[in-house]
Amino acid sequence: MAIMPHHSPQQSLHEHLAWWGLRRFTTDREYFAWQKRQLSRADLNQLLAQVERKRNGDRREDVSFYDLAAQPSVLPILHSQRYDYYDTVGLRVLACVGSATRVLDFGCGVGILTTFYAREFPDREFVGLDRSAASITAAQQKARELGLPNVRFDCVDAETEQLSGQYDLIVATHALVQAEHDPGIPSDSWRTFMRTRDVGWQTLFEQRTGLGMKLNQLRAVLGPNSRMIVCEKTRQLARRVPFQRALAERGLKLSQPSELIRYQSGEEVTDDGPLYHLQEECAAVLDWDETTEPDDSMPLNFSDLSRQPRGADSPLYENHGPSAQAAWERLNNRCVIQETTRQESEGRQLHVELGTVDEFVYLYCANTFDQRQLAIVEQPRAALLESYYQEIVESVA
Repeated sequence: MAIMPHHSPQQSLHEHLAWWGLRRFTTDREYFAWQKRQLSRADLNQLLAQVERKRNGDRREDVSFYDLAAQPSVLPILHSQRYDYYDTVGLRVLACVGSATRVLDFGCGVGILTTFYAREFPDREFVGLDRSAASITAAQQKARELGLPNVRFDCVDAETEQLSGQYDLIVATHALVQAEHDPGIPSDSWRTFMRTRDVGWQTLFEQRTGLGMKLNQLRAVLGPNSRMIVCEKTRQLARRVPFQRALAERGLKLSQPSELIRYQSGEEVTDDGPLYHLQEECAAVLDWDETTEPDDSMPLNFSDLSRQPRGADSPLYENHGPSAQAAWERLNNRCVIQETTRQESEGRQLHVELGTVDEFVYLYCANTFDQRQLAIVEQPRAALLESYYQEIVESVA
């Protein structure tokens, strides 16, 4: 058994990631320079081509991508891009293992975090499942090298094969809603963030993403009084609402408030999650939150607008967050000059509005997938927003 020195959990995780060959980069330039040094041009071209096929293809292309990502020459390079994800989510999951004696890591990939949990809890049993055969082969090899008898890896596709066993804790992070480009379900109209409980929309979302089948399978192997920890790329309300409804429909309840996840990915900040603590039975049943997140946009104050120092192409006020809707609703005595409301595919509805309020000109955009934008300029610079209005209208025509 490979015993890790006594360190803080974060120190242990960093040493574990280093053992896997992962490196953390603070700039994209550093990372891509390292990538080019490690991979041949042929390897890079193959990787880029597979990324494109994954983006536009079906689930088979998704599996092919992860098979490629598990190759020894590619694994540390590609997975280093997820270093901060492992650092952030891995530590949170580790803190949740608690008294669980049998833990399932669903969608474990090459087993980077699964082997970390197994090293930290040598007296517990861990099982990692993934549908990528190459990823499972890599995970099994790494577990042998680490001398971990308390972890097992199996290749199983939960959308086509039956899961077996029973677990005290099921962990699923970035494994249930892998259709990253799926928009989710639309709101009732561009005027609201609310969604009706339309069974048709919900069913289609669960079918497109494979979420329904996966959750049904996991629910069947969740033992009595057991727990689930899930964290998916569902931060956008249009994806968060159907994801939460899918969990609730299967009798899973929040045992703790959901946690928004944020970490640095190179030069960018990634908003991930939420991370959910779930149980079938829990002492306090918490409500599912279907409201927008608070944003950090500046409040709209007309008395301050004229004093704002801005460049020639910059609005006096600009808000790209959900609070733009409330700011637009508070525009008293607004006079609409032009407006377009268009029904589009997949339930999309877009509204674009150009108008005046007092000595200012405003542009407001809203759609049924929770995007909002409000921009305001002085009357002499109205052409700036008039041009933007035409650009938006023509781009969606």
